[in-house]
Amino acid sequence: MDDYRQPALPPPALPRYAYNSVNRCNLPPLVLGGLTFQQHPIRLQLDGIEQLHTALFRSLDGIDDAADRAENFQDYMRSSFLLDHLDEAGLDTNRGKSRRGKADYLRVLRGWLFDADGIEGAVLKSWVESRFGLLPLNHRGPLADAESDNYRGYLAARARGLYNANALESQLDLLYSYCQYELRRQFAPETHLELYRGVNRIDRHQVLQQPARNSCILVLNNISSFTGNRERACEFGDYILQARIPLAKLAYVPGLLPNALKGEQEYLVIGGVYEVGMSTY
Repeated sequence: MDDYRQPALPPPALPRYAYNSVNRCNLPPLVLGGLTFQQHPIRLQLDGIEQLHTALFRSLDGIDDAADRAENFQDYMRSSFLLDHLDEAGLDTNRGKSRRGKADYLRVLRGWLFDADGIEGAVLKSWVESRFGLLPLNHRGPLADAESDNYRGYLAARARGLYNANALESQLDLLYSYCQYELRRQFAPETHLELYRGVNRIDRHQVLQQPARNSCILVLNNISSFTGNRERACEFGDYILQARIPLAKLAYVPGLLPNALKGEQEYLVIGGVYEVGMSTY
């Protein structure tokens, strides 16, 4: 009997417009941003972070309670980046009206949760581009045209967010590394979480293939918000994307810093090519 099924298409690669050729971690962008990585992830490590902050991770190893570890981490951040002594970090608090010293890693997280297309969102997208080599695809609109007003607006927001900001990207490096430490400790041997994202129009996403009516392979922005609650995702769009997200691609998870960000239930997911399920509410 003849088999009339269509042959399976090869998995699509990360498009060239979605990545740089270099990054600052242990895998190249084309690999960590590809579909194979979603299916078979391995640990991602930012260059030099764990070696530079060995004392932090050794101290965390000896703490059994996750809330106590979070407090230890925040104490370490205050000490390492002089967050309580900004004058010692070189900030002139008497100069001008802009208080850029407040732009620490917690402010970036709060700003993202309030408006992912704001200045803090531009900082996070720029950080992902620098560290993982994945380019932002959207910030208040598409970023495909480097000559567009929208792209220039993104660059201006990024520059404003990073100017005189007390090693802000280095703070984000350590936040990601701490998040990964906690995920390995709390979820091992799991490698993925099932997460959801609400969207209004699928055609505004970079869809590469549609293997079935209720699934597609697409390129996510280099960092996006997801939730672990499908009902919550329904509040943000008519279509629900459901994806198995590698733990290695989580930059922040709910409850990571319970004393600093209470009640926030968003997961920050590093982008690339993903196969997702699609459904309506």
